[in-house]
Amino acid sequence: MTEHRILLLAGDFVEDYEVMVPFQALEMIGHEVHAVCPEKEAGDTCPTAIHDFEGDQTYTEKPGHQFELTHDFDAVEPSEYDALVVPGGRAPEYLRTYDEVLEITRHFFAEDKPVAALCHGLQILAAADVLEGRTCTGYPALEADVRGAGAEWTGEVTRDGNLVTGQAWPDHPEWLAEFLEVLGTDVDHAEPAAADD
Repeated sequence: MTEHRILLLAGDFVEDYEVMVPFQALEMIGHEVHAVCPEKEAGDTCPTAIHDFEGDQTYTEKPGHQFELTHDFDAVEPSEYDALVVPGGRAPEYLRTYDEVLEITRHFFAEDKPVAALCHGLQILAAADVLEGRTCTGYPALEADVRGAGAEWTGEVTRDGNLVTGQAWPDHPEWLAEFLEVLGTDVDHAEPAAADD
């Protein structure tokens, strides 16, 4: 397997599962994941928010964990990374106001590098003007934003070239599997051991 260096954009009140699960899963497989946040350095933390879907008109929100960043945002050189992960939650709403975040995002699209975005992470892609002519999805309430950015909307995990998008953390299994395929990561599926009688 080829190890990739992957940049993960985090921020205060990023969705808990959507930052923790990809970060841990990609590292477990052997990729090097650098988690960064504007105005923060390695060792700083981002509080997370747990979004759940409990039958209300929109998601509910509960306090999550402290997610520890692994690298300094100011030291990021996009050319040194092979892929980008953009989780959702509250963070993308304000991360998209940082010119540096938009420039980093544009680099991955300009160089046709793999990008995995989930839920409200599509707000950053829309603000970076990289969705024109794409087919993608995100949190359902963002359909108008995505269409307004020139993309075709779907209601399911979607792969468009090197872009993989999903609606929210329940999409993790399919979303991560598609992203690993884009990365060229071959994961051997071990057969479960037979249970002793």
